[in-house]
Amino acid sequence: MAPVLSLKVLVDNCTITDRYFSGEPGLSFLIETEGKKILFDTGYSGLFLKNARKMGESLLDLDFIVFSHGHLDHTGGLPALIRYRTASVIEEIPNRMPTIVAHPYCFNPRPKPPMPNIGSIIPVDELSRHFSITTSTKPVWLSDRLVFLGQVGRTFDFETFDPGTRTIIMNDGRAEKDFLLDDSALAVRTRHGLAIITGCSHAGICNVVEHARKVCGEDRIIDIIGGLHLLGPDRQRIESTGTYLRDLHLMALHACHCTSLSAKIEIAKASPLQEVGVGMTFNWD
Repeated sequence: MAPVLSLKVLVDNCTITDRYFSGEPGLSFLIETEGKKILFDTGYSGLFLKNARKMGESLLDLDFIVFSHGHLDHTGGLPALIRYRTASVIEEIPNRMPTIVAHPYCFNPRPKPPMPNIGSIIPVDELSRHFSITTSTKPVWLSDRLVFLGQVGRTFDFETFDPGTRTIIMNDGRAEKDFLLDDSALAVRTRHGLAIITGCSHAGICNVVEHARKVCGEDRIIDIIGGLHLLGPDRQRIESTGTYLRDLHLMALHACHCTSLSAKIEIAKASPLQEVGVGMTFNWD
């Protein structure tokens, strides 16, 4: 039986033993489901293209490019992808124009002093010259089973955060505190329940899961893969997150990218934490 969804890790902070791929502090997954190919985030650089080629993937036949949010470690590969696709047109290599799916705030500038912008370096008006673009705060179904969750509801107090000096420049030029409302994820329906595919989980992984349950009308969660944005979390947050994940009775938890070693050690006490690294492939049936 063919899997409902196959996911290849093109970029992560970690690589795996005896597989000679390269890593960087970013994230990019290649997803195949129901005849659709979806690139989820592009990492920090063009590395995702190099690793994809090693895995036998050209990325010229994508149907969608989905962005979890606008930070550079998830959108930084866009210039390399544009150059790659432009070269394929020049060389008359067959290619398909994919549709970008993201939250409306995804490509807005994001100053974080002293850095002038930690968001996408390509604005949405320039992207529209190269791709079809769909932005939405509402869920967007990419296939019968796979959904972009849109803007995630935030209900757990322990997952709230202070944006500090981070701001986002709105379309009218105003600077507002950046609570990363564009942070989103994917959910896929399997016969055993939902698998959640997340980029950084700035919205909070517990909030992401609860939102996915509502969108899909399914309470069972079998797996979570992606960053959990647990980088030195306080004791209340790590304990509350661990309790929530324990009560999900996951079949597996694939925490990667922006999840610290100390957080993984704590989470592993409550959930079936498993390894993630560039070059790995995961299947759900």
